Amino acid sequence: MKRKFFVMALVLLISGFSAFLMADDAAKVPQAAQAVPAAAAQAPAPVPAPAPINAGDTAWVLISAALVMLMTPGLAFFYGGLVRKKNILSILMQFMIALAVLSVQWVLFGYSLAFHPGNGFWGGFGWFGLKDVGFAPYPDYAGTIPHQAFMIFQAMFAIITPALIIGAFAERMKFSSYLIFLILWSTFIYDPIAHWVWGVGGFLKNMGALDFAGGTVVHINAGIAALVSALVLGKRKGLSSQIPPHNLPFAVLGAALLWFGWFGFNAGSALAANGLATSAFVATNTAAAMAALTWAVLDWFTVGKPTMLGVITGAVAGLVAITPASGFVNIFGALAIGILVSLVCYFMVAFVKSKLGYDDSLDAFGVHGIGGIVGALATGLFATTAVNASGANGLFYGNPKQLMIQVIAVGCTLIYTLVGSYILFKVVDMVFGLRVKDKDEVIGLDLSQHHESAYTLIE
Repeated sequence: MKRKFFVMALVLLISGFSAFLMADDAAKVPQAAQAVPAAAAQAPAPVPAPAPINAGDTAWVLISAALVMLMTPGLAFFYGGLVRKKNILSILMQFMIALAVLSVQWVLFGYSLAFHPGNGFWGGFGWFGLKDVGFAPYPDYAGTIPHQAFMIFQAMFAIITPALIIGAFAERMKFSSYLIFLILWSTFIYDPIAHWVWGVGGFLKNMGALDFAGGTVVHINAGIAALVSALVLGKRKGLSSQIPPHNLPFAVLGAALLWFGWFGFNAGSALAANGLATSAFVATNTAAAMAALTWAVLDWFTVGKPTMLGVITGAVAGLVAITPASGFVNIFGALAIGILVSLVCYFMVAFVKSKLGYDDSLDAFGVHGIGGIVGALATGLFATTAVNASGANGLFYGNPKQLMIQVIAVGCTLIYTLVGSYILFKVVDMVFGLRVKDKDEVIGLDLSQHHESAYTLIE
């Protein structure tokens, strides 16, 4: 019965959006017809020449979209290697189904909600089903590539963002409830915030907030939702101490794929094969390397030896923090951000989490949420128009106002995500139940949720 209700809910959700769109279009057509004089209706309007498409820019953005897509299975291996072996397939499944479900959600209505020109909150349904999203450039977003190239690049951001939350509720959430939450959170949390920061008409965009590739939209957004999920679901059963990774090489492989894909994430956000993309590429690699090195040194001083887990965690933290700043800071800003984020995230992961006692399973909040906040605020410190004339100078380059704008952007994202995610989690919990049964959690989610096992040999 629950499965039937689940399918019906999905169908009704999509049907409701379709009905809303058709009703909206029907209401607008008569007005548009009355507004056109008869003489004007008879004379054909001049057709503007299509904007030229740059083959190099298009190729780079499509390659970048593929790189960002690779980050989703890369993150799956990163997270999957860190959980217990009885749950690795459940992690992989949650990521791969997100890739499938959110690809459909995005082309149906997610892209329209996020990027159609609209009010300060979201874009509406004008591009439902990619209506009017064709192969000509849309200059308000990218003037030298097809509109659909920009759309599919942004789709990969929309897919990986809610998947980041998995790191906080790993090993204890029902798969069916996860699917419902995935669609609702993407629609009511991710899409509006993407519009605020990047969409035409978004109020944070109009305010001048700087977020080159997703510090607020992706990492703060997902990180705060991750903290909420950890608090709502509670601790894993039998969790008395830190659980060691069951397959650290898998986690290293995942981190390497993330680092590789992040070049598309950040440098691709230049939306052209140009000097800005190069600068973002260099800044991304530099911050990741500096953060990995800093975390290794911190491990060396605190536990006596540098650890592999520490190095890859530091690298990911560096990649997170440089994301909003990558198109606005020079090499020294990237180095400073790499050092700063490792110091802050290390303190959060190693000390604050254990002190407060919440079970953020794989440190989604401690690395992505906190790292995103560090990066967004650091953008207000280190941004310089010498790197990107379309950006702004930060505090260290004579513009303290930019830091205040970044603080407002962080605060708006944090509050909306905190409240909205809590409401969605509680609604899904009341209707479907969020958490698996105790016996299913003990058995492991691979068998209890998917009737599969990653490892067939009995030890």
